Amino acid sequence: MTVKNFEDKINKYADLITQVGVNVQPGQTIILTIGVDQQPLAHAITQAAYDLGADEVVVEWTDDFLSREFLAHTSQERLTTMPDYIKGKADELMAKHASRITVLSDDPDALAGLDSKRLSAYQKALSVARRSIRKATMNNDMSWLVVGAAGQAWAEKVFPDDAPTVALDKLWDAIFFTARIDTPNPIAAWRDHIRELSQKADWLNSFSFKALKYSAPTADITIGLADQHVWEAAGSTDLAGNFFVPNIPTEEVFTAPDNRQIDGWIKSTKPLTYNGHVIDGIELTFAHGKITNGHAATNDAIFQELLKIDDGTHSLGEVSLVPDPSPISQSGIIFLNTLFDENAANHIAIGAAYPFNIKNGTNMTVLEQTTHGLNQSVAHVDFMVGSAAMDVDGIQFDGTVVPVFRQGDWI
Repeated sequence: MTVKNFEDKINKYADLITQVGVNVQPGQTIILTIGVDQQPLAHAITQAAYDLGADEVVVEWTDDFLSREFLAHTSQERLTTMPDYIKGKADELMAKHASRITVLSDDPDALAGLDSKRLSAYQKALSVARRSIRKATMNNDMSWLVVGAAGQAWAEKVFPDDAPTVALDKLWDAIFFTARIDTPNPIAAWRDHIRELSQKADWLNSFSFKALKYSAPTADITIGLADQHVWEAAGSTDLAGNFFVPNIPTEEVFTAPDNRQIDGWIKSTKPLTYNGHVIDGIELTFAHGKITNGHAATNDAIFQELLKIDDGTHSLGEVSLVPDPSPISQSGIIFLNTLFDENAANHIAIGAAYPFNIKNGTNMTVLEQTTHGLNQSVAHVDFMVGSAAMDVDGIQFDGTVVPVFRQGDWI
């Protein structure tokens, strides 16, 4: 590793992850999911969490090779039947309101070539078994965070024309840049950034729009917004009242669509990495809130399996606004990782909506959420639709049109 001051930057990154990201509190259990190739970062995060008073840090190591071998060779029965210990572990940790840190460093094509139906069946079964984690995450019952770390195979996909060591260094540099680690005080820089994004959310909440109208060479669609929807920015608050930042990096302001009021068509503007595959050229057509036609130019079989997971994957659960002049977009890098690429462009999500995106939504039953237009699913998959050519208008209930984005940026 030849990144300048790498050890110092890793320690600053760990401090940002634990202090601003999940905001570790004394006595907490922290679940850290991280690749086996990221031991230095795992050690730094663990040490930082204990320094802040964590009671335990449970490390769950991941490995692309082991995952691929399991998914390629296990029986169909094991693929779709989760052992009791998986559900039991999830339920026990969520009962303790354990905070979650997920570090992404996977190869974007880690599962390329595997049978799409097997992958989809496994993901669905795993999502059901770990339903308590999804529910706690979607409700912000505990703090949670997704961040990135440079993996070798991933780096070589992002920078294919560079030598492997150079590619790895360049990806680490890009990650540190997007996380503002290169600033004199990353934690202070993030607090300023959170404040700026919160002002955008407050401005949008002042209107209570009925719908958003997207216009671009790649979009002609009107997306209704959920009844009593709430725009959220970088930060959230968990059940204990602790403020946390779920994504680092983040440039978005987002809310919940009305899954009964979506009409038109829209195309993706960046590749989507999903289930170990890179999916490009997505195009969806909607009528009355439902996808009536959907396909992808590459890995369409994987995309079709996503659309068939459940009824909720026939509609949307999130609309998110990200200005094209954002640092990630202007870097010109296609990260092939949704955490980063979604913060370079406006995006929408197929599948579940966040209950906190409607007033008092986390205290509602599923039926009550549904009456507000909140989409329900075991899946939530963001993909990028924004560009410098996109205009977005807010439509008020009296028909008044309020410009929100022009040429990919805030009005």
